[in-house]
Amino acid sequence: MEMTESSYVSSPEQPRKKSPPPPASPLSDAVDKPTYIKLLVSNAAAGSVIGKGGATITDFQSQSGARIQLSKNYEFFPGTSDRIILISGGIDDALKALELIIAKLLSEIPTEDGDDAEPRMRVRLVVPNNACGSIIGKGGSIIKSFIEESHAAIKISSLDTDFFGLTDRLVTIMGTLEEQMHAIDLILSKLTDDTHYLQNMHAPLSYAGVFFSGFDGIPYAYVLPHVATAAYNSTNHGPNGAGVKFQHNKEDRANSVTIGVADEHIGLVVGRGGRNIMEISQNSGARIKISDRGDFMSGTNDRKITITGSQRAIHAAEDMIMQKVSYASERETD
Repeated sequence: MEMTESSYVSSPEQPRKKSPPPPASPLSDAVDKPTYIKLLVSNAAAGSVIGKGGATITDFQSQSGARIQLSKNYEFFPGTSDRIILISGGIDDALKALELIIAKLLSEIPTEDGDDAEPRMRVRLVVPNNACGSIIGKGGSIIKSFIEESHAAIKISSLDTDFFGLTDRLVTIMGTLEEQMHAIDLILSKLTDDTHYLQNMHAPLSYAGVFFSGFDGIPYAYVLPHVATAAYNSTNHGPNGAGVKFQHNKEDRANSVTIGVADEHIGLVVGRGGRNIMEISQNSGARIKISDRGDFMSGTNDRKITITGSQRAIHAAEDMIMQKVSYASERETD
């Protein structure tokens, strides 16, 4: 299930004026007060932040005085394929490090000749659910004031209930670099006063304790982004076993196919720690959802595997899954 966003949290409707330079942090008299910032970046962006031999991240740490850490490859935020960057240190140091990171990523956005528009990107902060109230305020009053003051667009996701144990939400900020930094300054200053937020400063970057129901309790750290299971055509039944395919309605916006795989073969498809299913999804480009244990194709003992993506990605993923199943079937008949 995709995380929805709070409807009252949006950018101001009035025409935008140039945002004034962000003031010194409201906590500038306590710049050494420890805090942290968590944000999401793609794997490619993570490489840019690290730099060759770690040169870029070392330089950013030296310039800012903050510590910068990244989650490992394939340690993604649940429901995404994005890694986590953790910036820790004093408030001003953390903000300086974040500005260096965003500026670096913005500089790598391709622009057309003659295009004077300032490049933009979305910044997604990871915030504990129990700390979000401090930046939302009663009736959204605080977040609305942040939007009006910074001229940035700010949206807060709802908690994704598809993942058991997930207690973090995403705060997305859109605007120019100046507007984003102003908004994040306001947000971070408020969060640093929240004990719930600070209690999570040393939480691990991996989400190994978060479980996604589609993979029989496999820790999320080893699985790829999920998609909600789409409806399948239950009027078409096949024999018990692998390879029973139900093509979804062609008029559906998303290309999606559900295939049936015998329950005893699911473990081989998933692999130890989810490695096989992760590899299939990575190599094919498709998103894959496996039904819960006991949730079978109608009239069979086959588990449902829903594959979503382009037709080419779906076919590639289906072929890889069938190869795994065929191998298991051949071993059983030997």
